[in-house]
Amino acid sequence: MSNDVEYAVRKSIRNNPITREVDRAHARALRRNVWLACLVVAMVLFTAWQHFEVVRYGYQTERLRLDRSSEETINRKLRLNLETLRAPGYVDAHARALGLTPPSIDDTLVVERAPAAPAPTGVVASIR
Repeated sequence: MSNDVEYAVRKSIRNNPITREVDRAHARALRRNVWLACLVVAMVLFTAWQHFEVVRYGYQTERLRLDRSSEETINRKLRLNLETLRAPGYVDAHARALGLTPPSIDDTLVVERAPAAPAPTGVVASIR
């Protein structure tokens, strides 16, 4: 009988985690780069925010300018209408259209204002 058996030699492999020393210079450079990147991002966001605020205020100003222009136009039309309605000829014509006539002398009553009576000179309060 032949013993041709192959033996597999098992080598034990140590599967310990590899621990590296912390490279302080590398960690410091990484932290510095992260801080610089955050600073640059913050500056870009702040600049973009300012830009968009300026644009928003520009649109708001233009909208208010248009609103003011339309309000001034309406104001002019209303003032013209008011002055037209206050005109004596317009009032007289509409009064006659409603059947109103100017009052006659007999229908007129003149009320005169009486002069104010002088204040009494008596003493209002006395000292005991």
